Amino acid sequence: MTPLTLDDPFTLNNGVRLPAIGFGVFQTPPDETTDAVLAALETGYRHIDTAAAYGNERGVGEAIRRSGIPREEVFIESKVWISDYGYEETLHAFEKSADKLGVERIDLFILHQALPSAFDRTRAAYRALETLLADGRVRAIGVSNFMRTHLDDLMAEASVVPAVNQIEVHPYFTQPDVQSADAQLGTLTQAWSPIGGITSYRGNGGGSTFDDPTIAAIAAVHGTTPAQVMLRWHLQQGRSAIPKSVKRARIEENFDIFDVELTDAELAAISGLDRGVRGGPEPEAVTLETFARDIPEA
Repeated sequence: MTPLTLDDPFTLNNGVRLPAIGFGVFQTPPDETTDAVLAALETGYRHIDTAAAYGNERGVGEAIRRSGIPREEVFIESKVWISDYGYEETLHAFEKSADKLGVERIDLFILHQALPSAFDRTRAAYRALETLLADGRVRAIGVSNFMRTHLDDLMAEASVVPAVNQIEVHPYFTQPDVQSADAQLGTLTQAWSPIGGITSYRGNGGGSTFDDPTIAAIAAVHGTTPAQVMLRWHLQQGRSAIPKSVKRARIEENFDIFDVELTDAELAAISGLDRGVRGGPEPEAVTLETFARDIPEA
């Protein structure tokens, strides 16, 4: 069933329940992360998405502790960076992330990129995730920025189907082939840049999703904002969405979407805005030579 209310989360392919909307901290400076996550938790978010490469896992953990919310009520998602791919390396990457977060178990642990130029390392990293899952150190495992071919190559050897594939999805870039591949596997598509923030600061064939007249018109009909319309579009189409902000007003706006109900025609109109232009890096371009970075110890 498509999640439509705060109390109706997604159920992953292993039975773990994922809150319908998450809070992201990509590009949030470490010194601002704790306050931003605290604001999100106070607003009602119970899913926080971070990554080793973001450099702010420590701030996420501090916010969760300060919030006073029981650990089991907050769903923590983090990602392994390509520099830590490999079986033993990824097992150690988990230890680094868990220590920075200040937790013994991470709810969802995923590979941050496919790294097709060194996919043997990717396969080994995923085997490490399977080990962590079997050992109970994580509750679910998955991938990020994997295209159909990467999923096929992974599943040729993997024994656990990814619970999640986090990819760039917004009205100007919907990746229908990847979403179809995810659905065929029983993998939940999770959207990063879900309201097209990447179209505002990088450009995407001209214009931004926030200024799109179709989205603005739908928002006017419902008395909501373009951001709320786009987030609702994701949830009603069965995708997890990870909006981000450091401003409390925006954090609250992005969460206030559970009383909005878009029509089938409105959903189709938003999907029809797809321009097929990626805002993030091409998956094939993410190599150790171009994107490697040291992930510090805890």
